[in-house]
Amino acid sequence: MLAARGMAATTSSRSLLFLSPVVYSKPTSNLGLLALRKRFLSLPGVQVGSFWAPISKGARFSRFSCAVATESASLSPSEVSEVAQDDKEEKVAEKIVLPTNESSETLLRIRHTCAHVMAMAVQKIFPQAKVTIGPWIDSGFYYDFDMEPLTDKDLKRIKKEMDRIISRNLPLIREEVSRDEAQKRITAINEPYKMEILDSIREEPITIYHIGDEWWDLCAGPHVHSTGNINKKAVELESVAGAYWRGDEKRPMLQRIYGTAWENEEQLKAYLHFKEEAKRRDHRRIGQDLDLFSIQDEAGGGLVFWHPKGAIVRHIIEDSWKKIHMEHGYDLLYTPHVARAHLWKTSGHLDFYKENMYDQMNIEEDLYQLRPMNCPYHILVYKSKLHSYRDFPIRVAELGTVYRYELSGSLHGLFRVRGFTQDDAHIFCLEDQIRDEIRGVLDLTERILLQFGFDKYEVNLSTRPEKAVGDDDIWQKATTALREALEDKGWDYQIDDGGGAFYGPKIDLKIEDALGRKWQCSTIQVDFNLPQRFDITFVDSNSEKKRPIMIHRAVLGSLERFFGVLIEHYAGDFPLWLSPIQARVLPVTDNQVDFCNKVIQKLKKSGIRAEVCHGERLPKLIRNAEKQKIPLMAVVGPKEVETETVTVRSRFNGELGNMPVDEFASRINAAVENRSSF
Repeated sequence: MLAARGMAATTSSRSLLFLSPVVYSKPTSNLGLLALRKRFLSLPGVQVGSFWAPISKGARFSRFSCAVATESASLSPSEVSEVAQDDKEEKVAEKIVLPTNESSETLLRIRHTCAHVMAMAVQKIFPQAKVTIGPWIDSGFYYDFDMEPLTDKDLKRIKKEMDRIISRNLPLIREEVSRDEAQKRITAINEPYKMEILDSIREEPITIYHIGDEWWDLCAGPHVHSTGNINKKAVELESVAGAYWRGDEKRPMLQRIYGTAWENEEQLKAYLHFKEEAKRRDHRRIGQDLDLFSIQDEAGGGLVFWHPKGAIVRHIIEDSWKKIHMEHGYDLLYTPHVARAHLWKTSGHLDFYKENMYDQMNIEEDLYQLRPMNCPYHILVYKSKLHSYRDFPIRVAELGTVYRYELSGSLHGLFRVRGFTQDDAHIFCLEDQIRDEIRGVLDLTERILLQFGFDKYEVNLSTRPEKAVGDDDIWQKATTALREALEDKGWDYQIDDGGGAFYGPKIDLKIEDALGRKWQCSTIQVDFNLPQRFDITFVDSNSEKKRPIMIHRAVLGSLERFFGVLIEHYAGDFPLWLSPIQARVLPVTDNQVDFCNKVIQKLKKSGIRAEVCHGERLPKLIRNAEKQKIPLMAVVGPKEVETETVTVRSRFNGELGNMPVDEFASRINAAVENRSSF
């Protein structure tokens, strides 16, 4: 078969044939096979080819790589240790689709009941603990307690007690009581937080759920019939965190215990694997390992420093964003980071958004405000001159940095920050242009997201809430236009009835990453409020003043958050066109460094992001390039210097052989242009 693929499989005392699968469809415990292959191929004198071999009886085939070492090669003990670590990271799990609370009512009942079981267990072990609330969440459940700080050892004790409660198969019993009766019972057991919860409940009768005859909680349900319906081997307590009561930093700090619960052990194992993979992809760790960004305590929390490599990726994203927007008829804007506070009074932000805004600054007896939004600035640009109906649609776009106050406890890497750049745009149009403009935004959104590898979306259309501005007629027209644009596009969507903003209906789009997680990024919102607040108008065909429709839209959301999503989606292994360093040139010895520098100069003149690294053995240089997730490596030895070529190695496609430097540069640029791998 090797001969059929044009390869000679020679074996002797100085050569070795090594085979390994390139793609796995389920976990493999093979002793470092994939990582060992990578290490083996990094040694001098190794050549690579490929062939197809059956992986089972029948017609199924799998692509294999074949490496032939033409000189002896060995791994040091430290390298073998690294191989073992690589193998652990390179395992690929067969994808298991886990149920959600929405898709499985059984799972939701299990999780809700687990929260109650956990609270019962906590109060058995810590009788002085006061209970508050315990809802189900996307991955399980949590419960908040007013008690002394807990440790990991405490979590193990609580889990053992939960197992005992589950094993006792205690029934979950629903009871309806009057408000007065509920107050008496809560007072009797001295649970002040439950009394506050009771005061917030408007419906009657009050419902209580009992676990056997030993513990009860105010609750509307639903629950499983008995604790025995829970598989204790599919439940795990995960962590403890601090949480303010009612989210108010002026109120007591509580102990929040998070747990996960599933229908069976297989689901729990799949979830734990997913969790480990998510941890491996954590953008905060990868950002540090690859030197992409940092958040400096000296400067303050939630303020992002883009390091050179991260800044390069941002530059590429921004350039692409601007180019696509200009092609779609947008004019670019740059506006100030501060404005007089009066502007934010007019926009309504000081009335409705003040808790998320920074304190005002007194400048020459006038108050100024850091901007939390870009919208009022774009309206001021619109108002700077008179407009006719012939001018529409008017599309303006800006990568505008905004500043919002967030509690320090809510800050999270690039996902929750205090200063970030929105890819903001606004469209001013006529009523009968809404549908076409929305369709144009959907097309632009798809084009931008596809180039970053996102092709799976969850789309929601949110309609008028109870409290809203604007006439019924215009709400109906705008909502219909949004719906028809989505139908024209052919996208599936869900209706979020009453979920629109008070100022207009909207479309929200969540992208799905490599782990199946959904991230809110794109939004399209029709606004009847700001045009009225700022009294913006145009002159219609009858020379009468009319008010235009305003559409807010963002595709990426914020550059910081989107960059975090990108890092986790690719696990830092960016595609060639987006990678901060596209190629690293590696000399076999220091004798080839001068030629390597000439190669770098040539690549940079061709617009390629490249660098040279030397001073270590070639295997170490290759290993370092792999750790830094460099897409391409160009190895230079005496033969390459003599022929003015490089031997190219790709992270994604393996050994690519020897080629002239000009051809190497040309192929890189072609791959970048086509958004493909080398």
